[in-house]
Amino acid sequence: MSAQTGVKAPVAAVRPPQQKLTTLNAFLSGGVAACGAVCVTNPFELIKTRMQLQGQLTKLTDAQRVYKGVGQSFAMIARHEGVRGLQRGLGTAFVYQVCLNGCRLGFYDPIRSRLNRWILRDPKKNNMIINMISGAGSGFAGALVGSPFFLIKTRMQSFSPKFPVGEQYGYKHMVDAMRRIVKANGVRGLYAGADAAILRTISGSSVQLPIYFWAKRIIERYNLLSEGPIKHLTASATSGFGVCCVMQIFDTVMTRMYNQKNKELYKNPIDCIVKTIRSEGFFALYKGFGAHLARIGPHTVLTLTFAEQTNKIFLKLQNRFSD
Repeated sequence: MSAQTGVKAPVAAVRPPQQKLTTLNAFLSGGVAACGAVCVTNPFELIKTRMQLQGQLTKLTDAQRVYKGVGQSFAMIARHEGVRGLQRGLGTAFVYQVCLNGCRLGFYDPIRSRLNRWILRDPKKNNMIINMISGAGSGFAGALVGSPFFLIKTRMQSFSPKFPVGEQYGYKHMVDAMRRIVKANGVRGLYAGADAAILRTISGSSVQLPIYFWAKRIIERYNLLSEGPIKHLTASATSGFGVCCVMQIFDTVMTRMYNQKNKELYKNPIDCIVKTIRSEGFFALYKGFGAHLARIGPHTVLTLTFAEQTNKIFLKLQNRFSD
């Protein structure tokens, strides 16, 4: 109260802390979480890529297969190419993960809230169909933005001085790859195989977050686990298995289309599926499934578990700098 006027001085308004990340901060948080995960899972992505390219459009006997399993491939690459060989394409993988998972984790909730508001008149409503559409939409954006980097990463990981599979490009690094691709095929060359990448990512994204949140709700409804990392780990593992089963066929198609030169083998994803089945049988589309599961299971677990923590960090920073 003022001593002279007897009138109470106005109290400065205190802004309540924000409970949700902005779209930009959610994008960054998702990207950082995914980069942490890819440090662990990149060797399995490399093994998966080589197994998917091995014996394209031919039927190999067991004796002809160089990459026979996850453990054998890991040991062989480590012995002949070292740690650098196992982590080939890691720098490009970081850029790709920021693009893909930044979009996928950053845009999922805004799309879901908007659709809930338009269709159900309640932005907080939980609807499985809308969740899947939101996952597919955010995945589409991530695939489109990240496709050039996945293409480069695939070509870098297929390269081996000892046991080559598919086309061998020998890119020195990401910038060298971009320069050579643009020089040979123009900017459009960076998006070769993007249609397969979009199908792959939409199929995986449409189920990844819905399965994750479904698993969390089941755990919470039946009080199976207390709040903490174990709950997030269990929900993430469930999500990772579901994603791998749904995405595997398109993942194999995308790898093969990315690795080919100028559509020499496949005109489009459907052509790739048809030719692969004719030449190698249906289950050739599931080549590298074990390596894919060894990658995507831990990757999904680590990404979503890290995301829970990075979201908290970015939310604290967001509230601190918005004061």
